[in-house]
Amino acid sequence: MKKIITYITIGWLALGMFSCADDALETVPTDAMSTETLFATAEAAMVPLNGLYRAFYEVLVMTGNTHQCFGLSAYNLMADVMAEDMIMSASGSGWFWYDCIYNVKTRYESTGWRPYDLWRTYYKYIANINYIIASEETMGGEPSDVNYAIGQAYALRAYSYFMLIQSFARTYKGHESDPGVPLYTEPTAAGTAGKPRATVQEVYTQITADIDKAVELLGNASARRHITHVDQSVALGFQARIASVMEDWAKAQSAAEAAITASKKSIGTGATILSGMNDALASNVMWGAHIIADQSGMYAGFFTHMDAEAGYYGATALKQINKLLYNEMGSKDVRRAWWDPEYSGNGKGGYQQEKFKFADVQTWLGDYIWMRVEEMYLTAAEAACQQGNDAKAREHLMALMSKRDADFKCDNKSGKALGKLTTDLTGSLLEEILIQRRIELWGEFGRIYDIRRLRQGFKRTLEMGWPEGALIPNTATDDPESYAWVMTIPQVEFDGNKELNQAKDQNPVGDYPN
Repeated sequence: MKKIITYITIGWLALGMFSCADDALETVPTDAMSTETLFATAEAAMVPLNGLYRAFYEVLVMTGNTHQCFGLSAYNLMADVMAEDMIMSASGSGWFWYDCIYNVKTRYESTGWRPYDLWRTYYKYIANINYIIASEETMGGEPSDVNYAIGQAYALRAYSYFMLIQSFARTYKGHESDPGVPLYTEPTAAGTAGKPRATVQEVYTQITADIDKAVELLGNASARRHITHVDQSVALGFQARIASVMEDWAKAQSAAEAAITASKKSIGTGATILSGMNDALASNVMWGAHIIADQSGMYAGFFTHMDAEAGYYGATALKQINKLLYNEMGSKDVRRAWWDPEYSGNGKGGYQQEKFKFADVQTWLGDYIWMRVEEMYLTAAEAACQQGNDAKAREHLMALMSKRDADFKCDNKSGKALGKLTTDLTGSLLEEILIQRRIELWGEFGRIYDIRRLRQGFKRTLEMGWPEGALIPNTATDDPESYAWVMTIPQVEFDGNKELNQAKDQNPVGDYPN
């Protein structure tokens, strides 16, 4: 007979968490360790879900370097400084600098660096989610409430595996048969047997099945309770992101357009986008963390690294925009206010960011924004262009740009030609859409993810504003087939998972296999 959990008292993540096969960190009630344990009601399932959402903006598993490991926003920042558009002016205290200069992959034996952080955190999310999904058939409560809980669980599992596969394998297209990551879809506990690496295709098959199920369930769910919760519009946003990586452009367009409608959000203007980008309750925000004072990460937080005026890490390692990208904006583009070309600390570097500021420095407050409706317009525009529908692509792009630059026009642009490097400009409509995406989502999305899926390369230059110490001339970022941005698997996974052979299952430590 299956056991039922009716009451949970554990903190952030209410369940036993499993990531590296034989190595569970947290202690939990005995009943919660059974792989047959289910949640009795939708309300009971919301306890670990709410704990999971809190873990999305707090340090979860690290034993060192915690100030750069504060959940989803940290990983977006990591993926931004790995590319060409967000310049780090200096190493500062070291946080994110080693991501920036591609000096983390060799540190896979440590439990204090990025390989461990990414792998362990997302698998802990998945471990908790699997217990909730296992409750689907027996969970009590109003059907709409059950859909609300289970739908979120499917969406978050899809998201977690999506982020894992983007970090630990090359991009989907052309690498479907490459090794991906182990797939766990059942409840796990300490002692659960590990699994081998599934192929990239197998992982994406699971991801698409999960997100499709989430969209269906959340379309018949009770009303959203909090902006941090995933509703149908956010699940559709995930679906659009996933389809874009898979180059399923028809699905990417339809999902993005449906997300716009379902969200009931409007493109941000005025103070909504110019007052520090720190309000998850703003009218253009689809998903984010509304953080209260006792949940602030303090030093381990996004704004600590971004806001130079606050005097913390953002002051010693300025985050600046690539000057070449800044110059792509028209003179009337309101987004110019997001960066300051006259900032006293710019030096020969890029232009200091003003886009992200604390809402209240004294209490370390500022909300994290993880998805805005503007992204959906840009995704819909790109997907339409990729399908040869330039007219629809321009329509979606102009919906955004009419709110950004009164002089902006793209009537004379068409086609989808892209250069081998991101600096090899072609003048195509697709390139224009992507340039606006780079500007609009700077600091929010993780630029390296787009470079990977587009299979372009990039090179940093002094002309952009990069300091010489971060030019990384010997890193193969100009080759989209390289493993430069494919993370190594942490040593603890090989130590605990008998299904993995380090000699053949470890990703290349360098840019190419030996």
